[in-house]
Amino acid sequence: GRKFEYVGAPTKLDSVCVFAKASGITSVEKWMASKVPVKMGGTAPGSNTADIPKLLAAVLGLPTQVITGYKGFADIRLAVDGGELAGACGGWDGIKLLWSQQIQSGDIVVVIQGRPKPFPDLANVHLAIDLAKTGEARQLIQAGIHDPAFLTLLYSLPPGTPKDRLEVLRRAFVDTMKDPIFIAEATKSKLNVDPSSGEELETTINRLFDLSPGAVKRLKEILN
Repeated sequence: GRKFEYVGAPTKLDSVCVFAKASGITSVEKWMASKVPVKMGGTAPGSNTADIPKLLAAVLGLPTQVITGYKGFADIRLAVDGGELAGACGGWDGIKLLWSQQIQSGDIVVVIQGRPKPFPDLANVHLAIDLAKTGEARQLIQAGIHDPAFLTLLYSLPPGTPKDRLEVLRRAFVDTMKDPIFIAEATKSKLNVDPSSGEELETTINRLFDLSPGAVKRLKEILN
């Protein structure tokens, strides 16, 4: 864990929760007011498709039934399109690609974001952490949703890597993330570049290791 040396991450796997307009859940307020648990699809425990709706349901009081066992997000998408599910949570970049036409037409609606700041193209969509009413709820969203998004795609080095080598690689990583040719190629390939430095990753890792026993226990209860 915290003994590894972290170079950086090229982007964050930030998630959103979306619903079919036909489900009637077109805002977080309507989700909150639902008289029955809203069906959401997941692949398996440990995936953001399963864990994020479970966590949001527990800490924000959103009526939710997470149905797992789907082989991948493409299958979840088909289930939502067919009315088997109301919606799903997943990475915004992937969802935009899979549901681009339906999002533009309004048939698929983003109702909540699992990140600290809004995506530029979702400026008016609620942030989950802003809906948290207690310090514990905010901490659980931070540890269970925000921090994993930082760490999913990181580059790291083995424990004991010489500091001078680590610093060279960290500088090279930062320079690459700013390189105009690299950014142009990423944009051309529709890849999001939203880098985190090695220092940011180290801070995030340390924060997770320093979670109180009570918070760790609560996360386990929710996600198990």
